[in-house]
Amino acid sequence: MAHSTTTRLKVILGDNNIEKLTLPNGIPESLDYLIGTIRSTFGLKCSLKLQYMDQDFGNDFFNLNSTAELQDLGTIKVIQQTTLISATASSASVSSESDDCVSLVSNNTILLSSPESLSSRTKQWPEEFPIPQFSYDMELQLVKGNSECQVGNKLLTLSSRIKSDILNRVVEEMYRYKAYPEDAHFCTVAEALIKKHPCLKEPGSFNGCYGWKQRLKYKMGNYRTQLKVLGCPELSVNSLRSKSTMDAFPAKKVKRPKRAEANGFYPSFPTGETQDSMEKERIELLTDVKMRNNERVITDKMACTFAYRRQEVVNQEPSIQDFKDRWPALFHQKEINAEFLRLMAVPLEDMFFAQLDIHSSQLIRVIRAKGGSTRQKNADIMDILDQTENIHLRRECVLKALIIFLGEEYRDSGPEDIQRDLEHLTVAVFVIRKDGEGPQEPPEDIGIVIEGVKTSQRGPTAYTLIRRNRK
Repeated sequence: MAHSTTTRLKVILGDNNIEKLTLPNGIPESLDYLIGTIRSTFGLKCSLKLQYMDQDFGNDFFNLNSTAELQDLGTIKVIQQTTLISATASSASVSSESDDCVSLVSNNTILLSSPESLSSRTKQWPEEFPIPQFSYDMELQLVKGNSECQVGNKLLTLSSRIKSDILNRVVEEMYRYKAYPEDAHFCTVAEALIKKHPCLKEPGSFNGCYGWKQRLKYKMGNYRTQLKVLGCPELSVNSLRSKSTMDAFPAKKVKRPKRAEANGFYPSFPTGETQDSMEKERIELLTDVKMRNNERVITDKMACTFAYRRQEVVNQEPSIQDFKDRWPALFHQKEINAEFLRLMAVPLEDMFFAQLDIHSSQLIRVIRAKGGSTRQKNADIMDILDQTENIHLRRECVLKALIIFLGEEYRDSGPEDIQRDLEHLTVAVFVIRKDGEGPQEPPEDIGIVIEGVKTSQRGPTAYTLIRRNRK
């Protein structure tokens, strides 16, 4: 820690929203740790950027790049960021709005798929589903119905047209988040509907909205059918015409997004782009990735070809080696983060480290409580954890101990064994250190192996191996 005494900071969260943050162990050395503390203390879920007040410049705010700039009773400003979507380097950025976050234009904006791609999504399913605004005449009826419901518990009598209009509007809003909602999602939406409009409760229903839930399911199925006929890519991929003769059955090999995939399951090409033009961009990327100081061009082209890349993954299911040969730029750390953000609408590193910092104390307690051989294997790791205040080393210790706690394999390997070991692993994380150096020294390199292929690596030399071998 930078200071061992208790430190208090004034935290500006927004207009008319100022809090006090107390740090019992002083100002941390790691900026990531401080951001994680602020996020957990004030319940923030967005990606954050901090600014500090500099008295030397008339109390103006500057971007905080190191906690060394902070002092007791200092002032910091929290800027909550959401993802921006950009079509090209020259196009204007369009920010996605959120109730909890404030969009901010910056030089570090991570590009998502083109805004001209109609199927792009930029938000996860919300914790509380926002019931959309209906047409003006319908809103008048609902306002009147809600007033009568509050006064005399009178429910609104709905015509078939009103029901259909309500269902159509709600289903369109649901599709903005998921093309294939689960049963729990329909239940959440139905409950949100009668919560906002109590006059829509159903007499005789055990929860007042079971019928709405069932209608929403049928209406969503009909809505997907309409979009499939119109050529929506993420739906037409499951049509019988798109399947091979062997798989030409409605329920066989249905391709749907994973639970956390918010945006990038099967996006359409940007307007005006074709498969041939996307393939031309991919071939140019193979040359661009070999050039120095070319990150901006690579970032723009990777964003542009996102839909083409995703359709390749879903349709062909290529091996890791083949995919790496075709898209080498994707396996750079910056592009991995950008691709994850495009897929999940969540910043990978910020979210992972923030959640790890939040749960580290509880994880350590659970790991220490484990006895037997697990405790013996973790003894050296726990000793290092107790002796260091370096946030990066503490995170490494927690992850190592967790691997052992879960019964996964973890061991050290020498240079003569490392290559052979990695080639036979399904999934592995390896850390490379110089000979004779311990965990206290920064690693020479960190890499990931999938299906025996090194998918992320920065350089060679001597070795410590953390490995997970899936059988």
